[in-house]
Amino acid sequence: MLLTTERMILRPWREEDAPALYELAKDPQIGCAAGWEPHADINESLNIIKTVLCNSQIEEDFALTFKEQETPIGCVGLRVGKQSSLNIAENEGEIGFWLGTPYWGAGLMTEAAKEIIRYGFEEKKLSSIWSGYYDGNERSKRVQEKCGLQYRYTVARKPVPLLNEIRTEHVTCLTKKGQ
Repeated sequence: MLLTTERMILRPWREEDAPALYELAKDPQIGCAAGWEPHADINESLNIIKTVLCNSQIEEDFALTFKEQETPIGCVGLRVGKQSSLNIAENEGEIGFWLGTPYWGAGLMTEAAKEIIRYGFEEKKLSSIWSGYYDGNERSKRVQEKCGLQYRYTVARKPVPLLNEIRTEHVTCLTKKGQ
């Protein structure tokens, strides 16, 4: 499935994206803010593509690319119901996202997240879309605010297994009615 925005195409990840994923995901500013370790090498990135990003049993993850190029610049995903890390109903979804640091500050993630929200409400017929951000991740908080998600609650001691840490997570939500 392909989704499009004004500047981007949101498409499935491919194994040949591993070198580009590695170049973005080795940056500690990306993974650590999102709750995962920076990628160590291209093989790790390839494994993540095969086991996580292309695993539609878990979620729908889209590589973000500019319309005029195929190289991924980030990722946006949608988890529905029990696939979510949040305790949500089967007719609700959770969005997650990250963007390579060279592309920060241009409104690209807000543009992509709005398209995933549209997709969730219009095509998946979800009643609510949730998201979350860890304390201190102001960029993620700001994207969620720009997309209309509103603060709902805070989890003070949220385990972050991939980093073997405990963090504070703030959870936001947008209902179909509140769009």
